[in-house]
Amino acid sequence: MFIQTEATPNPATLKFLPGRAVLPYGALEFRSKADADASPLAQRLFDVPGVATVFFGTDFIAVTKTDVDWQHVKPGVLGVIMEHFMADAPVLTGTAAQEDDEFFDEKDAETVELIKELIENRVRPAVANDGGDITFRGFENGVVYLAMKGACSGCPSSTATLRHGIQNLLRHYVPEVVEVRPV
Repeated sequence: MFIQTEATPNPATLKFLPGRAVLPYGALEFRSKADADASPLAQRLFDVPGVATVFFGTDFIAVTKTDVDWQHVKPGVLGVIMEHFMADAPVLTGTAAQEDDEFFDEKDAETVELIKELIENRVRPAVANDGGDITFRGFENGVVYLAMKGACSGCPSSTATLRHGIQNLLRHYVPEVVEVRPV
């Protein structure tokens, strides 16, 4: 089995591509071993010294490290991923907690649907290419609130992505949008 790695805009995060499906749909982020009860793979990745967070996309795993060098973390991560998939073990054995709480006024439902559609079709694929994910969390007084996960969480360029990329896109198509903020 050959696992490719790709750098992400976040120097603390590497994207691992096992060449097969990781999740059937969506994305999941685990910020600690305690949060990873539903995933034997995430549990084992947290056993690698230096692993800070684990993020699963449909066809990739993004791992964010602590202050150690990648040369100390990468071999352990590659080994865990390879062993896991070679054993045909499941990525998830339970139900992982999802953030489903959204907030917006019902009168804005049509606007919110347009915002969600733009995020889903135009933003999320590009963000996934960089090893992350972005989800709609809310809309209030013209402000769109988005959750950034994986490589995007804590990335030095995430503020620029929000302000110059996503905010400009949403303002162009949805005049009600005034600003975009992370949650």
